[in-house]
Amino acid sequence: MSTQSSSRSVERFIRADAATIFDILADPFKHHLIDGSGMVKGAPHGPGRLAAGVRFTMGQQVGPIPYRSINDVVEFEEGRRIAWATSSEFRGRRVAGGQIWRYELEPVEGGTLVRETHDLGPTGLLAPIAARTGMTGWYDKGMHATLARLAALVED
Repeated sequence: MSTQSSSRSVERFIRADAATIFDILADPFKHHLIDGSGMVKGAPHGPGRLAAGVRFTMGQQVGPIPYRSINDVVEFEEGRRIAWATSSEFRGRRVAGGQIWRYELEPVEGGTLVRETHDLGPTGLLAPIAARTGMTGWYDKGMHATLARLAALVED
């Protein structure tokens, strides 16, 4: 796990090929199946298959507060890497943004090493808030759970 203040990563070996794993990550309509945070709610809007430069939105909820995430795919290497920059919309207004969620897949013998990274953004302005509120531990727990759910979905 990374200890950098603005970026946190978790890794897991998954007994499946990178293409199978990537197909799930690149399909926003399957994100609810792997979400370990419990925040993904409702169907996404956007393409069925993500690619570089596309936008998709997702219904989300944190505690009692529903909102919509607006996600722009900022990194895309088929079968190896996908990342989207996220901003949040609440009651029609953007209220937060700049976070990046990234998945990197490294084929290894017997499966794939999957790394999920949450980057609080290029300025790191959210990092002190996340640290003070305990959100960093919550992010870590959610990422571990996401990779566990992903593994359960694709492993034989």
